[in-house]
Amino acid sequence: MIKLDKIDRAILAELQKDGRLPNNLLAEKVGLSPSPCLRRVKALEDAGIIDHYVAVLNPQAVGMKLTVFVRVWLNSQDADTTDHFSREASLLPEVMECHLMVGDCDFLLRVMTTDLAAYRQFQTQHLTRIKGVKSVKTELPMQTIKQTTEIPLS
Repeated sequence: MIKLDKIDRAILAELQKDGRLPNNLLAEKVGLSPSPCLRRVKALEDAGIIDHYVAVLNPQAVGMKLTVFVRVWLNSQDADTTDHFSREASLLPEVMECHLMVGDCDFLLRVMTTDLAAYRQFQTQHLTRIKGVKSVKTELPMQTIKQTTEIPLS
């Protein structure tokens, strides 16, 4: 792992805001000339600090109007059961995030669908049919206060 200096952090902060920022503008924003800036970006990519580039979509604009959080309890917490659930959940496109938890539930999922009827179908047709699922509880957020993809770099 490379040690991040102030300029590396500035590069990463700018790229988190706009991954399509042209190198010449990025260099200007972080106080470098284009060549050294490009070398630093390449080094950050090679080190795996920049994992990949994506387009962040507006869920509403593509018809994905419902986000729910789902707590999942399994029949057992042995490695086979948790590994099986992890693999199966990873294959479901509606599952945006899947976290193995410590605490009350075994897994926490962030699921995105078009509406409540589509979520109900997802839950009954897919989620609860995964071998080892004992129960699920769905939480519906009333309002999103903050949602970001930017990792704090301080």
